[in-house]
Amino acid sequence: MAVLTWDDIGERYYETGVRNGVLYLLDAQGAYSTGVAWNGLTAVNESHDGGEPNALYADDIKYLNLMSAEDFKATIEAYTYPDEFAECDGSAALATGVIIGQQKRKAFGLSYQTRIGNDVDQTDLGYKIHLVYGCMAAPTDKSYASINESPEAITFSWEVSTTPVDIPGHKPSATIVIDSTKANPNKLETLKGMLYGTANASAKLPTPQEIIDLFTTP
Repeated sequence: MAVLTWDDIGERYYETGVRNGVLYLLDAQGAYSTGVAWNGLTAVNESHDGGEPNALYADDIKYLNLMSAEDFKATIEAYTYPDEFAECDGSAALATGVIIGQQKRKAFGLSYQTRIGNDVDQTDLGYKIHLVYGCMAAPTDKSYASINESPEAITFSWEVSTTPVDIPGHKPSATIVIDSTKANPNKLETLKGMLYGTANASAKLPTPQEIIDLFTTP
């Protein structure tokens, strides 16, 4: 029988950073096609609502707990955003360079990477690819200030809510995470070709079924 040990060399894991953000607009056919790079992405703060117990009582005792539905939310922060995101932020173009606000907001998908590190390889150990479906951005405040002796770039921020999509064999979900330290490396490269595009195909956000088929097919 094995004896438990803690904090062994090479097993002091952590996650850090956010990079390689990609925006995917939802097209008329319901597919997340034509991904565009999101430059200047500084943070994606994930949060969860729900998933809380609702106690039921009977016969003068606690009978059982019913769990409420769980909802995934996020806050996206960035120094800038793709032109294509304007539709998701409630903007529309009247002419080139002429924008109006308070318009209908378009749904979108998102992917980004976080780094996996440990005490030996540091942040070069691996990464996780985060996929988010059914996103809708809510209006947020923007603060503009005079340039002074300590200038700072404006940070844009959006509160994002999600609508879960069907996951075959499981409850609907708005998120999928792929761990490069555990996933098949060849299939991971195929997935990255889908997400980031290749010489022969544009970037797209694959459906959960496509991801299941990719990683479960021998």
